[in-house]
Formats: sequence, structure tokens, C-alpha cells
Amino acid sequence: MREKPFLLPDLDALDPAALKAMICLQHAELVSHKSQIEHLELLIAKLRRMQFGRSSEKVERQIEQLELQLEELEATRAEIPPEPPAEPSVADRSPAPRKRRSLPDHLPREVHTHLPSEESCSECGGTLKKLGEDISEMLEYLPASFKVIRHVRPRMCCAGCDRIVQAPAPSRPIDRGMAGPGLLAHVLTAKFADHLPLYRQSVIYAREGVELERSTLAKWVGESSALLAPLVEVLRRYVISDDKLHGDDTPVPVLAPGTGKTKTGRLWTYVRDDRPSGSLDSPAVWFAYSPDRKGEHPQRHLAHFRGTLQADAYAGFNKLYADGSIQEAPCMAHIRRKFYDLMEAHRSPIATEAIERIALLYAIEKEIRGRSPDERRRIRNTRARPLLESMHHWLKTSLATLSRKSNTAAAIHYALSLWDALVRYLDDGRIEIDNSAAERALRCVAVGRRNYLFAGSDRGGERAAVFYSLIGSAKLNGLDPEAYLRHVLTTIADHPITRIEELLPWNFARSLELKNELAA
Repeated sequence: MREKPFLLPDLDALDPAALKAMICLQHAELVSHKSQIEHLELLIAKLRRMQFGRSSEKVERQIEQLELQLEELEATRAEIPPEPPAEPSVADRSPAPRKRRSLPDHLPREVHTHLPSEESCSECGGTLKKLGEDISEMLEYLPASFKVIRHVRPRMCCAGCDRIVQAPAPSRPIDRGMAGPGLLAHVLTAKFADHLPLYRQSVIYAREGVELERSTLAKWVGESSALLAPLVEVLRRYVISDDKLHGDDTPVPVLAPGTGKTKTGRLWTYVRDDRPSGSLDSPAVWFAYSPDRKGEHPQRHLAHFRGTLQADAYAGFNKLYADGSIQEAPCMAHIRRKFYDLMEAHRSPIATEAIERIALLYAIEKEIRGRSPDERRRIRNTRARPLLESMHHWLKTSLATLSRKSNTAAAIHYALSLWDALVRYLDDGRIEIDNSAAERALRCVAVGRRNYLFAGSDRGGERAAVFYSLIGSAKLNGLDPEAYLRHVLTTIADHPITRIEELLPWNFARSLELKNELAA
């Protein structure tokens, strides 16, 4: 049905009051339409970012494009055969300076010696003697391989009294299981660190001639989770014992039993990492799963925590701050992200200036990273406080010029509502300007979520939290997660439960450092 054209009334017949009323009405409609357009542009920009992955920063996109362009140029250059160099004379054959980075010393070397085909001088028949040698190295890759470890326990019989003696059976990570600690560590790391689902792992192993059903791998994951649960509990207590934490959560699709559909569970992360303020305490992360996002879950997780919680403005955290035992420290990155979305969507001048003002604050943080809390507090009060006070006044002034329904006004309201808690970092050198530590910890979940689509059950979410905790903490301490899990699964079955903290990632890292020092 064709819409009727909009017809203006006879303006000559209207009195001044009616004209004024009509103009005001049209102005209000224009403002409303402008706000709707801004909102839709912002929504489209957000959806595009969600569709094409994490590209929240223009700089990151530019770097990715430049890296891709560089890869293409290097690949094209490699296709062109190099010009053969002129053959130098024997007298001029001196080793050319090596520009290529040397290969890591810890890799095993397989030496292939290439002798001349002639055994004596082809010109005079004299005996050849070694003058020197040229050495070059080539990096090679050997596909992962399986091997069978056969444990043989001879039964010995006494010749005098027929007494039978036999060595005890070696312990296994999984009782009566056929998987060794190295294989279990590889399966767990592939699934929870490299985001490779079990059914894909099963196909890969079959190509190597080893049939491992997905159900078998899933059974190993469950049994390993139960074995490692006491270690994760010790890790949790260590994380919660700090007086400053980073907290965040992310959705995880979970298969709802009996319906064939998915529901939304949550993975919560709590990060202890005071290295930016010069602390030597070991960093760690603890994950917890819940079937929903009710506030009761973080309240239970942090029931014994006292100190500062760096988190977003999720309402479920509000009860934690009610009695003052936990202080709120909001995330400047969340505030920045709202203005960045506006800047990207329709080049808002206010949003652009907000981004520029926040960039000055981050430049200060980059400069003081790793310094002591007292020094950080002093520099922040001298240099960051005036910037924040100016920004606070500018935000209030800018707000007065905006429509209440505009997205820019909403972003400013969000920042001002958190302002008192936001500036808390000025007076505490241990607090960070944002909650990036928790967001970094959750990236592994975001990548895994795209690969496995959903968790099989709530129990599957709890198992994932166990492995994310150990793998994430291993990474924070500079460890290879697979090597760390192999060590833990090799020793945990016989390790005294009263000394289980010895298996925490940073203690394993120290033992490696000591071993390397002794070897040197």
C-alpha cells in the first residue's frame, strides 16, 4: 500500500502560535530521528564487530592488514629464484656474517656429515686432510608419535623357602587406565589450550594408526578433572587470599538435558596478578562455572575475600560492595569501549575527544608499569589526577549539550555513574586503571567457544573451569601448559596430599630454574 505524501498545511492561514508549535514539533521529531539513526549505526557497528571477531581497535585492524600484506610480499619474493652468486676463489672463501637468527639450543641435534666423494686429491693423488668445516642448520618437524611403555615385573622365587617376591606395580594417573601422563597432558592441552575438540583429536590419532574413540577421550578428561580437583582447590585459596583481584565472566552455551537445545551458562574468572605494581608474588587465575549469571554466584565465590575487586559494572557485584569489606574498582577500558563504538559508528566529536583524553591516562600507566605502589601513587596524583578532574568537568559540560536519548549521553552517564570508584586507583598504587587482566584470562574461553560450540552439560562446564584454571596459571608463570600438566599427572598420584601446593605452577617453575642452574 502506497503511503500518502506528507502535505504541509496552509502556512498563510496559521497564526504565529500555531506556526511556532508546528516548528517545535518538527524539531522534536528530527532530534528523535537523529537519535534513532545514531543508535542503529552504533548497533550495526557492534554487530559487525561481533560477526567478524575481536577487532575492537582500529590499530589492531591496521596491524593485521599490514601483517597480511607483508606475508604476501614475502611469499611473492620467495617465488622469485635468487640470482646465483659468483663463485668465489678458494682464497676468498671466508664465512659470511650470519644474519639469520640461530635455532634454539635446547632442541636436539641430529648431525649429518657430508664427506667429499673422492678419497684422495684428484689433481696430484695426495692424501686429503681436514682443513676445517662449514656448518649449517635446518629446522625440521617430526609429527607427534605414540609409543607403548611396557611395564614388566618379574616374579622372583626364593630357592630356599619358595617365597615369591615382585616389585609393586607403578602408579598410573588413571587407575587401570592405559593412558600415560604425557598422552593425557596432550589431550587436555589440545582441548583446553589449543581449542581442539575431542572428536577432531580422535580423527588425528586415527591417521597415526591409533584408534581412540571420542568417548574414551571424554572419559580420560573426566577422570583427570577429578584427579586434579584438589590442586585447583589449593589454587583457589591462593587466589582469594590476595587483597586485590580482577574479576569477570563470559557466557558459555551449554546443552540443556532432554531438550536438544542450549542454555547459557557462565564461566567466572578471578585473577591475582600484582606484577604491574612491582610485586614478586606469583600470578594465578581461578575459574568457576555457574549455570546462570545470578549475583549469588560471585557472592559465593568471594565470600571470604576482603580487599579491592576490579570488575565491570555488573549489578550482581553490587551486594559485595554493600558492607565495605570489598571496594569497587571499575574498568576504564569498558568506559573507553563505549566511546570507541560511538567514534567508529558516526565519528562523534565528543567520543573522539574522550578517546584522546583516556589515551593520555594510559600513557602514564605504560610508563609506571612495574614500579612500586608508592611511586605509582605519587606519579598518578601528580600527573593523572589533573587530567581526570579536567575530564570530569568536560563530561558534565558536554552532557548538557546532548539529547537525553542519545547514545553519547548514555556513554557519559555510564562514566559519571562510576566516577567515584573509578578514581580510586589514584590513591592505591596496586590498583590498575582497567580490568584487562581478567579479560585476557577469558580470551581462551572465547576462542574455545567458537570451536566446540557448546559444553555438553553443567558438569562439563565445571570440568572446563578446572583445566582453564591450571592452564591459565601455567601460562601466567611462563610455563608450557602441556609440560606442566605432564609433570603434575606424573607425580600427583603418589604425592602427599598435605604437600599438594608443591605442584602449583610457580613451584614447578622454580624447580625447573633450579634444575637448569645445576645443569649449567
